[in-house]
Amino acid sequence: QVQLVESGGGLVQAGGSLRLSCAASGSILSINAMAWHRQTPGKQRDLVAVITRDGSINYADSVKGRFTISRDNAKNTVYLQMNSLKPEDTAVYYCNTKITRRDFRSEEYWGQGTQVTVSS
Repeated sequence: QVQLVESGGGLVQAGGSLRLSCAASGSILSINAMAWHRQTPGKQRDLVAVITRDGSINYADSVKGRFTISRDNAKNTVYLQMNSLKPEDTAVYYCNTKITRRDFRSEEYWGQGTQVTVSS
């Protein structure tokens, strides 16, 4: 089995920083692009940032210049450094990736979500 475990959410004041982590574990052969999404109640889940295995990166316009996505392939982990946080960044953040397992089957996985709350 494979699972994604997120950590690092919490409560922070506007202008502050948080760092999210998402570690994949289990019977993993390879991991493709890794991404962070976020969702607020009643709204769709939106892509925040994505990083490919070779390091190509894309960000949502709303977080460009403030958030940085990175990954450690040796640790099967993706990070999201969030600086200059705004109240509108408040959401549940989910990591997401497609993993090929050692049984050679590929499947999309989601983390359990971590709450980020930015107070004004």
